[in-house]
Amino acid sequence: MPLDTRRLADLASHDAFIQRHNGPSQADVAGMLDQLGTDSIATLIEKTVPSAIRLGRELDLDPPRSEAEALDYLRRLARQNRVFKTYIGQGYHNTHLPAVIQRNVLENPGWYTAYTPYQPEIAQGRLEGLLNFQQVVMDLTGMELANASLLDEATAAAEAMALCKRANKKAKTQAFFVADDVLPQTLDVVRTRAHYFGFELIIGPAEELASHDVFGALLQYPGQSGQVRDLAPLLQSASERGVMTCVAADIMSLVLLKEPGSLGADIVIGSSQRFGVPMGFGGPHAAFFATTDKLKRSIPGRIIGVSKDSRGHQALRMAMQTREQHIRREKATSNICTAQALLANIAGFYAVYHGAEGLRTIAGRIHRLTTILAEGLNRKGVQLAHDSWFDTLRLTGVDAGKIHGRALTHEINLRFFDNGDIGVSLDETTTAADLGVLFDVLLGEEHDLSVPALDDEVVEQGKTGIPAACQRDSDFLTHPTFSRYRSETEMLRYLKRLENKDLSLTHAMIPLGSCTMKLNATSEMIPITWPEFANIHPFAPHDQVVGYHQMIDELAAFLVEVTGYDHISMQPNSGAQGEYAGLVAIRRYQQAQGEGSRNICLIPSSAHGTNPASAAMAQMKVVVVECDADGNIDLADLREKAEKHSDALSAIMLTYPSTHGVFEEGVREACQVVHDHGGQVYIDGANMNAQVGITRPGDFGGDVSHLNLHKTFCIPHGGGGPGMGPIGVKSHLAPYVSNHVVTPIPGVEKDCGAVSAAAFGSAAILPISWAYIKMMGARGLREATELAILNANYIASRLGEHYPILYKGRHNTVAHECILDLRPLKAASGISEEDIAKRLMDYGFHAPTMSFPVPGTLMVEPTESESRYEIDRFCDAMISIREEVARVESGEWPAEDNPLVHAPHTMADLMDAEWERPYSREIGAFPSPSVKAAKVWPSVNRVDNVAGDRQLICTCPSIDEYRD
Repeated sequence: MPLDTRRLADLASHDAFIQRHNGPSQADVAGMLDQLGTDSIATLIEKTVPSAIRLGRELDLDPPRSEAEALDYLRRLARQNRVFKTYIGQGYHNTHLPAVIQRNVLENPGWYTAYTPYQPEIAQGRLEGLLNFQQVVMDLTGMELANASLLDEATAAAEAMALCKRANKKAKTQAFFVADDVLPQTLDVVRTRAHYFGFELIIGPAEELASHDVFGALLQYPGQSGQVRDLAPLLQSASERGVMTCVAADIMSLVLLKEPGSLGADIVIGSSQRFGVPMGFGGPHAAFFATTDKLKRSIPGRIIGVSKDSRGHQALRMAMQTREQHIRREKATSNICTAQALLANIAGFYAVYHGAEGLRTIAGRIHRLTTILAEGLNRKGVQLAHDSWFDTLRLTGVDAGKIHGRALTHEINLRFFDNGDIGVSLDETTTAADLGVLFDVLLGEEHDLSVPALDDEVVEQGKTGIPAACQRDSDFLTHPTFSRYRSETEMLRYLKRLENKDLSLTHAMIPLGSCTMKLNATSEMIPITWPEFANIHPFAPHDQVVGYHQMIDELAAFLVEVTGYDHISMQPNSGAQGEYAGLVAIRRYQQAQGEGSRNICLIPSSAHGTNPASAAMAQMKVVVVECDADGNIDLADLREKAEKHSDALSAIMLTYPSTHGVFEEGVREACQVVHDHGGQVYIDGANMNAQVGITRPGDFGGDVSHLNLHKTFCIPHGGGGPGMGPIGVKSHLAPYVSNHVVTPIPGVEKDCGAVSAAAFGSAAILPISWAYIKMMGARGLREATELAILNANYIASRLGEHYPILYKGRHNTVAHECILDLRPLKAASGISEEDIAKRLMDYGFHAPTMSFPVPGTLMVEPTESESRYEIDRFCDAMISIREEVARVESGEWPAEDNPLVHAPHTMADLMDAEWERPYSREIGAFPSPSVKAAKVWPSVNRVDNVAGDRQLICTCPSIDEYRD
């Protein structure tokens, strides 16, 4: 009998990825439905998702493609990008990512699938990597404190401006000074942020700072045209006048230039991109942010600090964790929520790999080649705009047209200024041979310059472009970590040793509610290191990035269909950034309609902390809408407050399903109430994983939503970043999304400033989401959502017999996550939610989200990628822990001496000569059969957070500490 090979091929390939992404098998599904007493997934969805908002059709997307087909198509798109030799600079540079770091960190799911280190006992590896990054930044900037990264240099500059204002209590002015040689994309983002903070920007030559009454100032070092200026007199004068100063510095230049801290800067910011992180058409890249010690309580973002564990051993953790996002709800000055941990780790490891000696070699070589180029151009009568430089020259009075033609012939990108000047920035990848080609391009091939001869002259005469007053004379990276791992063998073992200290998705389910820790498939990750995606400058000419634009346009079209919106803006590079961008689009639209006075933002009491923070940053006044006893928005309270503030109502920020994990029945009515009073509806996309293919926010009343691509659409969390938070908007808001001063976006109003440094945010990771949607297709996406809801309800059913489930919908179901109420248990036993979170480590799990959105609870989200086996393993662990709590309640185990309060248990515990606890070593460290088969060991005991905050140390400890 002949085989239907076409049909067999479809079954073997097109469905294969869906089956690999979705964890539960058909047998799993049947068993879980039986547990729920439900006959089908369709019935479960009918009970869970209100009929009034269900889509009622399949998404209009292509059928699912196999992994091979998707990668082949994406490869064809990538080949449409043309990877020219780039000398554009402007904050982005070619770099060499050491292969040992690329293979063992960037391409390693042990590093990229971990979450933000909220549970430090199982995150000591990436915490040490981030501590290295902080040490690198502090050493090179000369500052006393550094955080563990921000989103990009432009965002860091905007945060620095805000920090200056809140820290400079004496300054009464609302004016902030920006030097006119600051990078244009940085100024663009700072301008957007300043407008909604009500700050006046004064832009002028750095030398004019002294003539302005301002609360702070931003200076570039070196300037965007390459000039290396001695900033000490400007910074000292500003300090004497009570002006706080921020210096945006090039991290590679700081190897040779005087550190800004020694010159008197209050804040130093910049990008660590050129420390081994590919340009990636704009990101992701880790920004750095360093300050003086006196600003440690105000610095935005995360700080990795050194503390002690319960045995008195050194332990790392996120310092001042209760404010690590620097979110103060409606009083916030920042909504920083995503760092760039993976990229910060890569940059830190780049410094570990090279050490001070290697960095001096790299920076010295870049500068020497730049000096050779300057010497040759001077010899041929080409005028340079400045007589100082590190790696960038600005040529003036040249024939830009001819040079541009020759550059294209040689597949070279230069920077072309509006006035006809030309910029050339060299980097780590530039060779002596490249200089010869550059001379041909800049001078014409008839020149007689010899690069070796010029090199001899530069060396013999000691020529340099760095003024004597700006030359660095201090040491850096003196900690043994930066000199120990010179061979690849040692470096490889170091990276592996750190990886082994961490729990990631390679070990177990990570059931963090609201975080959506799902499969980051290898086939989705592969394209990010392709040169055609990785090695593209964000300001490359459009005809060189045709493939990028097609991929981005296709992804935007996918997301339009998934969300029900009309347009997608890809610029925001985190969810919090997306919130801000969405609210700013609303404000711009209302201003254009003559309703700029609308400034009230209604926010439910259950909302994420970033919601009111984003509203405050958009100069909105937050009015809280109460929730009822079932966790739903109180519609009566909403109607009352919408009526009260009708003339001034700008927007409402809803999370759907709710932060409490429930599909609220009244969401359409809530949206209509706001629309009736002239407001716009912002729907937070954090819980989009419960909607895809079943309902669309753009259909039931949303005007704008951000989408967490690092949640619903499979970009990995990277140990705390990268992220992407593009926004979907209805057509009336589309002209008011973020534009970009360097890369204008068609269809967007010209004066709509940027929110991120690059026009398409962290474009290098967009192929991940593109591939996910392409390989899942409409059916696969819907099935993923259905299984996420099934898995959550199965957990709620199994654990509901042991822990109260705090909120459920009208038909006694939850959405894609559920909240376990531990407050009664704590009242009866004294065992806290933290005790249970730490005890879960002994069972091999990361804890669910703790005390959010309700204190004293755990919020559990399984995602669709977990099998019934893994979900049962988690449920069994939670049930076993409940039985342990019962033994405390009964008095069998003392409240102060039991496996929960001592958790997590480490190898050091088991090595104690004496064991005087009322439970066995086996119960402590091996409480379940699965743990006996494969143990994930916490590398430290419970960390003392209070001690770490009391004495904040965020530098690498003495090597003796490691030895101990």
